[in-house]
Amino acid sequence: MAEPFTVRVQTADFDVGAELARLHGPTVGALASFVGTVRAEQDGAPLEALHLEHYPGMTERAIGAMLDEARSRFALTGATVVHRVGTLAVGAHIVLVATASGHRQAAFEACAFLMDYLKTQAPFWKRAHTATGAQWVTASATDDAALARWGVASANAAGGQP
Repeated sequence: MAEPFTVRVQTADFDVGAELARLHGPTVGALASFVGTVRAEQDGAPLEALHLEHYPGMTERAIGAMLDEARSRFALTGATVVHRVGTLAVGAHIVLVATASGHRQAAFEACAFLMDYLKTQAPFWKRAHTATGAQWVTASATDDAALARWGVASANAAGGQP
């Protein structure tokens, strides 16, 4: 049986169906998931690629702590976070957050909580490549506000690139 709570940071793509199947079990009444993909534009300019960097080990530990926090808040039977790094083409998968619970409300809320947490607290750095050059993607006040609804403060929109 697969570990019910997993974190992976990888360059390879992932199979959403296979990841959800790993979470299914006899006590699961609900699976909720979010899949993030590379958009075709960044700040109004056509995007050629998105490059994500991270600190190996530290990133997995930080996401593991997020999973621990989700487990303390919601009645989960399992959760998976897969985040890709490296250079990704437009349309490529970036992230999967999948949660399993006996009931839909916990699965939905935990999935949203984890995504809001990841967006602002995970140690990833993104660089958008457009026809005019590369630029760091900075955090937004909207992302900080999304996390605040869970009672978690973030000030990432103030800046932060490697």
